[in-house]
Amino acid sequence: MSSEESEPAGPAQPAPSAPTAPTAPTAPTAPTAPSAPSAPTAPPPSPETAADPPWPQARAITDPIVMRALAHPVRVALVELLGALGTVTATQASELLGESPANCAFHLRTLAKYGFVQEAGGGRGRERPWKAADLRISVSSEQADPQAALAATSLSRLWFEQWVERVRPMFGGAAVLPGWQEATGWSRSAVFLTPEESVQLSKQIDALIRRYEPRKDDPSLRPSGALPVEWSVFSAPIAELAELTREQAREAAARQAGPAEDTE
Repeated sequence: MSSEESEPAGPAQPAPSAPTAPTAPTAPTAPTAPSAPSAPTAPPPSPETAADPPWPQARAITDPIVMRALAHPVRVALVELLGALGTVTATQASELLGESPANCAFHLRTLAKYGFVQEAGGGRGRERPWKAADLRISVSSEQADPQAALAATSLSRLWFEQWVERVRPMFGGAAVLPGWQEATGWSRSAVFLTPEESVQLSKQIDALIRRYEPRKDDPSLRPSGALPVEWSVFSAPIAELAELTREQAREAAARQAGPAEDTE
């Protein structure tokens, strides 16, 4: 590439400039007030520090017709499924329980008829979500009506047997999920309580568990790796030890009172 050289031009003569007006002094800048620190966003309360949720209302079932309506293996399974997942559709239930969607939808409608479940809103047909009614179910075999007592016994036995069959593979087998070996187990204790103390202890245990209830309806609250964990608490007096226990109490009271004084 060629380039042309030109003759250098002489230095340009600057034009005379007008005199510059004196600059007015700058007013001092007012000091900026420090901004208030933003309030830190409070993290959601952890289950360990959250206030105990209110004790749920209990629904005492005394009508034998209602008991028999609930005493069906699929309906009991649906109530337990809703208790673990919060909401479920008939299609989802059919996949989890091995039943047809039509059968699950029928049983969900039957449970809703007797007030055990209710629609959660949204969806249509078998894709309509259902949720459990926010009620504790209380069933007692001590009923004035003999038919109600018989129905209550049958319902309680069915529920207990289904629970045993569900947890049986977890103990002594290889059904425990990886990473859950130490978190899976059972324990048994025998303590001396009055009926009132036993009721209070049951409420205390239930209150601890219910601190984690919000995670059921709000998946964003679940920490990574959280799964539904079933906690079942059974309490009952050991009837065959009742007489021996009373005898021990009498002997202890006699020792504490000391030897009887001779009045002669």
